[in-house]
Amino acid sequence: MTIAVLGATGMVGGRVITEATARGHRVLALSRKPAAEHPGVTPVPLDADAPGAPDAVYEALARSDADAVVLAVRTYPVDADFLTSVTGTVLDAAARLGIRVLVVGGAGALRSPGSPGLLVADDPAFVPRELRPVAAAGVAQLQVCRAHPHPDWVYLSPPAQLEPGTRTGRYRRGTDTLLTAPDGRSWISAEDLAVAVLDELETPGPDRHITVARPTEDTPAR
Repeated sequence: MTIAVLGATGMVGGRVITEATARGHRVLALSRKPAAEHPGVTPVPLDADAPGAPDAVYEALARSDADAVVLAVRTYPVDADFLTSVTGTVLDAAARLGIRVLVVGGAGALRSPGSPGLLVADDPAFVPRELRPVAAAGVAQLQVCRAHPHPDWVYLSPPAQLEPGTRTGRYRRGTDTLLTAPDGRSWISAEDLAVAVLDELETPGPDRHITVARPTEDTPAR
């Protein structure tokens, strides 16, 4: 496949590129700062927050003949308006071109385990007060996806903790509820999240909202 990655130099985007090229896919790396040169990767400077960004995103995807686009963008401090805007921009372009969109979103949009009526974003057991704006931005991003007419998108929520680590190639897959271990921990390495991203692109599942986490001894892994 040809896979476009928006947010290519970020923690998740960079690892998605590594995983994609290792599997033999061609990658279009879209980022404000050009990604490093690498066999199979075409760096494309793109500021998704600049005037004219919608046209630039569309043109980059159209020129590359991309089969799918991965949106892995985050802002620090959080900018919910930018996050929802760029998500709409990517969905608009993908709808015109008829390509699949995988959004790497936030854990806040998941249901809290044990409390199906409560989102993780509103659960202080997982999201302290100072991080609520970040979690709320992820919820808003998912709402943009759900409201968009493009029929081919999936929103991947990471677990509560996502950090650089080791690629094991194994993970648990869930849908719209946060996955936790028996000790209550909910985490995965960014490397294994990238594995899940590529697995979903290569073999799409039926669900629009999915999540993954590190496997435990008593749960099957992919």
